Amino acid sequence: MNLTTTFIGVFCGIVLVAWHSLAAEPSEVETFVNARVEIGEMMMKYFQDGERFGESQRPSSERMREIGADIHAKLTTLLAKYGLTVEEYRRRSAEVFADDAAVKQYLDQHPDLKRRYEALPLDRMGRGGSGRGY
Repeated sequence: MNLTTTFIGVFCGIVLVAWHSLAAEPSEVETFVNARVEIGEMMMKYFQDGERFGESQRPSSERMREIGADIHAKLTTLLAKYGLTVEEYRRRSAEVFADDAAVKQYLDQHPDLKRRYEALPLDRMGRGGSGRGY
């Protein structure tokens, strides 16, 4: 009985340590939420009015590459303010935003930012099928 209790205690300790290490740090949540809001607003402005593509016309492959390069350059500049690279943001954002409680708590503390965050088309920012995960 004593061995079983010890084993359960050690197992629970390991689970708690692993859970804590997976939880996003408050400073990470702040950084990634602020970055996501700025990225979302930048992307909405970039594609507003459909002027980038013309009247319901799909751009050529060459134009798509130009647009992709332009967006990547803008993202690189924007994320540099937060000490992040595009690749790092893409890799870590899913993990940070998976901690819904931490994100909600941060947004509740910043009502203006929460309003801006909720105005974003999040279905196309990492939760949908775009594959980009901005």
